[in-house]
Amino acid sequence: MAAFAPPGVSLGQLVLALDATMVTLVQAPRGLDLPVASAALIDPDDVRLGLAAAAVSADVFLLLGVGDDDVLSWLVQQAPRTPAAIFVKEPSAAVITRAVAVGTAVVAVEPRARWERLYRLIDHVFEHHGDRADPLQESGTDLFGLAQSIAERTHGMVSIEDVQSHVLAYSASNDEADELRRLSILGRAGPPEHLAWIGREGIFDALRGSTEVVRIDARPELGLQPRRAIGIHLPDSRHRPAFAGTIWVQQGARPLADDADQVLRGASVLAARILARLAAAPSTHAVRVQEILGLREADIDIAATARELGLAAEGPAAVVGFVGTGAAPARLVDVLALSASAFRPDAQVASRGVRVYVLLPHAGRTVTSWIRGTIATLRRELGLELRAVIATPATGLAGAAAARAEVDRVLDSAERHPGALGALTSLAEARTTVLLDEIVTMVGADDRLIDPRVRDLRAADPVLADTLRAYLDCFGDIGAAAQWLHVHPNTVRYRVRRIETVLGGTLSDPDLRLLLSLSLRADRTPPNR
Repeated sequence: MAAFAPPGVSLGQLVLALDATMVTLVQAPRGLDLPVASAALIDPDDVRLGLAAAAVSADVFLLLGVGDDDVLSWLVQQAPRTPAAIFVKEPSAAVITRAVAVGTAVVAVEPRARWERLYRLIDHVFEHHGDRADPLQESGTDLFGLAQSIAERTHGMVSIEDVQSHVLAYSASNDEADELRRLSILGRAGPPEHLAWIGREGIFDALRGSTEVVRIDARPELGLQPRRAIGIHLPDSRHRPAFAGTIWVQQGARPLADDADQVLRGASVLAARILARLAAAPSTHAVRVQEILGLREADIDIAATARELGLAAEGPAAVVGFVGTGAAPARLVDVLALSASAFRPDAQVASRGVRVYVLLPHAGRTVTSWIRGTIATLRRELGLELRAVIATPATGLAGAAAARAEVDRVLDSAERHPGALGALTSLAEARTTVLLDEIVTMVGADDRLIDPRVRDLRAADPVLADTLRAYLDCFGDIGAAAQWLHVHPNTVRYRVRRIETVLGGTLSDPDLRLLLSLSLRADRTPPNR
């Protein structure tokens, strides 16, 4: 997936926003005013298999675990197009020399930084430091700008975190930043002894349960500088405050301003407004992806929207829907976006509720392998259990919305019947299961369509109802039904005669068998036992 932004972000602005804690500019042969609007992730397989060629629309590339030789060959492959910049951990002299020779800036990434965090922050910079003529990009949604303003007013170093303690934005750091701040920005968990102490002191509980500023004294033995923090609270549907994150201010050598607490109270209100606005108004890029997938009502020009996103409108494509357990929806979006971006730099990700959708233009035969590998990897490394459904529209991006609707049909059926479908499937593979489930669901939603004799039978004698279901599902095979019910065949014959008496009809009638079978599946009225 390529991070996207309207024109207006320069390479210098991007590097400055990310801060020296995360990145260091090594060389910029074409200067820092070079406009950048998109980023893509490249891994060794992209270089080896030539998949990176699909990312020609990106300006900035994050090279994940790509060796020096592969970086050098990849830079040559990009000709005649010159990437604006590459982000590399510990770039070698050879890589720097080659990049400068072709006009590409080199940005060194702190070795301990998580690529997932860096990509997310770059995406945030693109979305909220862009075209101020776009109402979605105005300063009212700029958490980085807010963090820097708080830092200037309080004389401290600021970070803004979400409810999972993921850093959303931060102010410029200096060499007085302590280890907890540096690791938090880099996407790493703080030292266990630090987190244990914060938990024991009840600091997290105080932030969640109060709107007051919390003061944290220095702990020299832990390497912790003095801090102040305040919770960010949003009103929920019943107008009661809901915890949405934290603003942290680390003190350096200079004391915090006398009115730092007052500044933090005001900052908490502004941060809450920004988070609410971001939740209610997704980025322009996210809106376009949602429109292509039919997640947002809009009459769009597919070709024009594809050009805006830097995608090819024609050719094979795939839409993959994921649902999972073991992670918050936002976390699932992040990890799937990282995996999809490493697989294909032009992958697009959108979400609705607990479902995450990945749109893969130019999908090939390797998509299924990527899905299975992602499911296995996330289960092994993060403990996430995922179910995926794939649909492949024959009309390219023009069919993406219809493909997403197919995906939802399968996921809806899987929610109603957990375990009925595998970890990876498609509507074509699960058509019988899905169609029957949809028919039964429609019948069950209208009491008039359920044969009342089924409910009478279930209420009078649940055993007879179970026998009827087994008999019908076994196509009238007495022996098979008896084996299923663990009874003697003569017992089944006796029960079938009683059933026909109660129903007032013969089970040799195919129309009656079809009606009873649907009614048995649709009727969820509990029996009188």
